[in-house]
Amino acid sequence: MEHAWLGDRVEPGVTVTVGLRGDGGGDGRITAVTTDVPAPPPGAEILRGLTLPGLANAHSHAFHRALRGTVQVGAGTFWTWREVMYSVADRLTPETYHRLARAVYAEMALAGITAVGEFHYLHHAPGGTPYADPNAMGEALVAAAAEAGIRITLLDTAYLSAGFGEPPTAHQRRFSDGTAEAWAERCSDLGERDHARIGAAIHSVRAVPARELETVVRWAAERQAPLHVHLSEQTAENEACREAHGRTPARLLADHGVLGPRTTGIHNTHLTGQDIALIGGSGTGTCMCPTTERDLADGIGPAAALQRGGSPLSLGSDSHAVVDLLEEARALELNERLRTRTRGHWTANALLRAATAGGHAALGWDRAGAIEPGALADLTTLTLESVRTAGPPPRLGAETAVFAATAADVRHTIVAGRHVVRDGAHTLVPDVPHALARAVEALRT
Repeated sequence: MEHAWLGDRVEPGVTVTVGLRGDGGGDGRITAVTTDVPAPPPGAEILRGLTLPGLANAHSHAFHRALRGTVQVGAGTFWTWREVMYSVADRLTPETYHRLARAVYAEMALAGITAVGEFHYLHHAPGGTPYADPNAMGEALVAAAAEAGIRITLLDTAYLSAGFGEPPTAHQRRFSDGTAEAWAERCSDLGERDHARIGAAIHSVRAVPARELETVVRWAAERQAPLHVHLSEQTAENEACREAHGRTPARLLADHGVLGPRTTGIHNTHLTGQDIALIGGSGTGTCMCPTTERDLADGIGPAAALQRGGSPLSLGSDSHAVVDLLEEARALELNERLRTRTRGHWTANALLRAATAGGHAALGWDRAGAIEPGALADLTTLTLESVRTAGPPPRLGAETAVFAATAADVRHTIVAGRHVVRDGAHTLVPDVPHALARAVEALRT
């Protein structure tokens, strides 16, 4: 590696040795890291530019990628956006979802993302009838990630109601298993693979009745699996929760055992001081999705206060208004600057840790998101010679990556020691833009 970010500094001349699967029992992990190497060893592959650990996209709804452009027309709110989203969801089948997700995950690989957390609630056929394989939609996503060459944590999502005490709407019936026990029975048949972990998710406090929450928590706890939940994304959700239960969503989740170190709250936007203390004090993570939160006019969450309170940070591209984890990291800091009118809430190193190690931890990938012995050999290399990145000295590579680079600057993406993206081209999915265009077009006809 010409230059490598090692978590708190950029080092020149770094050599990484990888035990490759199929090569003498290697498992795709880093076996050695050597710094200040004057010349590459014979036969070494040289990665020109700045190499980072692979980026982890901790929150994705793959099918939302089909909304890009369409939902930017005109005005509205989250709730009007949701109606457009439902119309796309209604058209998906296991086959069309597989094609779309394969292209979306390939787009992520081109952006340096090596692991994705897929918040998956599109379970059944329209109307709610299960497919012959009740997990056909989830299996389509797992297969799509494998074909695109990235890791996936399938966060199978319980989604049982339209609101507090309301049955699912016609659009939502395909999301629902009826009860949390039925949800648990179905997703227990999902199996982990080398590239795939299975986790759990509670869509939101409005979509899972309070009496059903503990079933989801128990399922995740028995498997030591990650548990994610949309939390206080909208003020309307907070108001409805207070009306139904006399408490905030965070308090409701805490009272039912949902919060804790294996849990990640998505968005965590509209919180009280007590909510922040509950989330941070329990070690519950926070996944911020700034490009989606600003696209939907959701608001700016108290990320700095949450982290100070003990909540680990991760990042996600959520609705895929753009797929660019560097932009998510940059937006986290810049949003806080706009909110407080002061600068420097996180260092570039801290923001990169949220985009790498923080995301992998939230998704249940142990020993990942770092360039160190024993870690997964998942890497991404940025050019330092584009119009965005040229000029700063390489020692400021972390600052350049966060505050100047974009996904367009990714030259290589490596998963388990093997190239998925080489010189800016995907090695497994030919012509990713065309694949995206065809997959999206199929949902319009």
